[in-house]
Amino acid sequence: MNPQDPNRTVMSQPPGAIDPNRTMIGQPGDMGRTQAMASPPVAGDPNRTTAWSPSSPLSFVLTPSREATMANGPAREQFLLEITAPSEPGLSGMSVAGDRAPLNLCLVIDRSGSMEGQPIEYAKQACNQVVDLLSPNDILSIVVFDEVVEVLMPPQRVTDKQLVKNGINQLQPGYTTNLYDGLTLGSQQLAQMIESGRVTRMVVLTDGEPTAGIKDFQPLVNHAGEIKDKGITTTYLGFGAEYNEELLAAMAKKSGGNYYYIPQPQLIPEIFRTEFNKMVSTTGVNLRFDLKFARWVSLKSCTGYAGTPGEREISVNLADIERGATIQVVVDLEFDNHPLGHYRVGAGKLHYDSITGGTQTVDVDLVMEFTAEQARFMAMPNPKVSAAAEISAASRVVEKTIMGLKTQAITSQAALADLAKTQALLVSQGKSADAQEVTMAMQAIQRGDIGGAEKTLMGTMVHLDQGKSQ
Repeated sequence: MNPQDPNRTVMSQPPGAIDPNRTMIGQPGDMGRTQAMASPPVAGDPNRTTAWSPSSPLSFVLTPSREATMANGPAREQFLLEITAPSEPGLSGMSVAGDRAPLNLCLVIDRSGSMEGQPIEYAKQACNQVVDLLSPNDILSIVVFDEVVEVLMPPQRVTDKQLVKNGINQLQPGYTTNLYDGLTLGSQQLAQMIESGRVTRMVVLTDGEPTAGIKDFQPLVNHAGEIKDKGITTTYLGFGAEYNEELLAAMAKKSGGNYYYIPQPQLIPEIFRTEFNKMVSTTGVNLRFDLKFARWVSLKSCTGYAGTPGEREISVNLADIERGATIQVVVDLEFDNHPLGHYRVGAGKLHYDSITGGTQTVDVDLVMEFTAEQARFMAMPNPKVSAAAEISAASRVVEKTIMGLKTQAITSQAALADLAKTQALLVSQGKSADAQEVTMAMQAIQRGDIGGAEKTLMGTMVHLDQGKSQ
């Protein structure tokens, strides 16, 4: 790095401790043993949704697909876990400080040569907009990267907004793209200011493939997961036609944040604003769902779980949750021949950090009754559980369509037919935003923009895989 290069804006970190107030430029039980229960765990109708009310801002509802399943023969059922962060009347995403948790935010901006011109100018505008939206209680840091990775602004409360914006406006494009080290330096800034009651988020904007530093797919995805393990959620914004959407989507899924495809530079500020609104309404972070199954239970699938079916123990990292949002997790299980009675088929624990302070753990026991009464085990499944299972499966359908387009294993007409079915399903289930994304992808395919369709569908896949809705 050449500190004398006039084309490089460097806002160096001061020696010693950082003063954030000064603006500076420069375990489950033994599930291997079959355990019969003398009676249902909940009195009354066992098909009725079971809810918990812990002293936390989140509420939880567990619903089985049927009241009972078939005994003395193979069976398959689903459980739907709904995690909801209730809306708080009078509080909007843009409410004043004190009505929301303060932010520990790092903007990580790609300044490679391909960002020259309108892209970097709109990125500056978006960063300046974020500065204007911050309150005195928020902490901001900015990292920029091309082949050189630098701290544009160390973490601090923004007491002089114009001074910060003056520094942002000096940003100039460089050369190649060192995404890995950009993420590393960004996470280091955030790690200094992680504290209870503060939303920690890294927002990454990039327009190209990694061409410097560590460039391989799996190490980058693993790195995104390692950053998440430190309590840092990351949102990825892919701009233009050249970035690797498969890579960014995989990193976003590991990171608990969001993924956006930005086709035009003038949309960058709007997407930044959308993401800011989500950040400031965050209620729960670092959600993790651990499940351990009985030895005679086989896992078919679980929302957000990308591992091997049939595992007896799984751990699923879920997305952060904002006010008014619900995360639906569908656990699809298959049972071997099993005798009559009520049995705990899975023992689960949901862990999360509340923005109001403290780590919470909720026990989630999956209990199923096995019966010989045909009328009961042949009853229609709970429609809400069935709908959620269809939505969860739609993520895999979209992924298959994307891969088919990428490898030319399916024609554009076949892709359009598959997407039309997915669009109809999303509309029928009230997933209007996801349905609109599928519509945009179909329009892109019709005009021959296969790359744009793939990038749009990657966003749809991530959203569906998260199981989250407003």
